[in-house]
Order: sequence, then structure tokens, then C-alpha cells
Amino acid sequence: MLDALKSFFTKRVQPVTAATDPSRRGETAGTAADPRLRNAACVLLLELAHSDDEFTADEQSLINGALMRHFDLDAETAQEAMALADQERRSATDLHQFTSLINRHYDEGQRMVLAELLWRVVYADGQLSKHEDYLARKLATLLELRPGYLAEARKRVIGERPSS
Repeated sequence: MLDALKSFFTKRVQPVTAATDPSRRGETAGTAADPRLRNAACVLLLELAHSDDEFTADEQSLINGALMRHFDLDAETAQEAMALADQERRSATDLHQFTSLINRHYDEGQRMVLAELLWRVVYADGQLSKHEDYLARKLATLLELRPGYLAEARKRVIGERPSS
């Protein structure tokens, strides 16, 4: 599995650096373009999507779209990134390794965007399970979001949903 991850990141997801883009002078590993951060965020989204023991096509589509938009990936690369993140999610013993990486490199605003994405995944199937609610709150704590941020993100996502 590690060879597959390494091969994927080497071939498909080269981070944008000052060497490849002069407008990024001064950026280092750990920027939003860092594949490890994309993988960590994707693992959290996938873990939440699977928390109710049902991974729907809507959840998959939402995560794939988020990877494409937020990390500037094409459709094929986003699918490959999601498959690799899912392998890593399945073999992980906890989520701390992913949340700690994000906490070290994402500012509070970036973590808030991730919290909104988490709620979008929760509501992708139109319902909130107790497992999803619990895990979303746990992730908010692990992502060191200030009290109230998770509730704000949830309200924004609910406000965007069409009423039934």
C-alpha cells in the first residue's frame, strides 16, 4: 500500500512549489498543495461518510467534487486520491495522525472550511445518524475548532439544503 501511495503522489500529484511555480516562492511542504494534507482531509471525509455503515453515491460524488474544487485535481486524479485515502483509512488505527497533520498546517479558516465539508458529507444522504453526529463532533475537537464553529458550519450547510 505504501508503494501505491508513493507511486501515486510521485506520478500524479506533484505539489506546486517555488521550483514549479515562481508565484509560490517561499512556500514549503505543508502547504495546501501538499499531497499529504489532501490525503489527510480526504481520509476524514471518507471516515465520516462511512460512519453510518453506508457510503452512498451522493457522498462519493460530494467528496470527489470537494477534492477537485479545493485541491485543484482533475476527475481521474481525484478518484485515484480517494481510493488511496480509503485504503489508508481502512488501515488506520485512529484519526489523530490525520487531524494532527491538518492542525499543524491548516489555519483556523482552512479547518473551518473542512468542518463545512464534513457537514456536507453528513447531510449528503439527507439524514443525520447518531454515528455521524458523534464523529463530526469528535473531529471538531480533534481539529481544535473553537466552540460554536461546528454549530455555525452545520447551520450554513443546513441553510443551503433545499427544504422538503
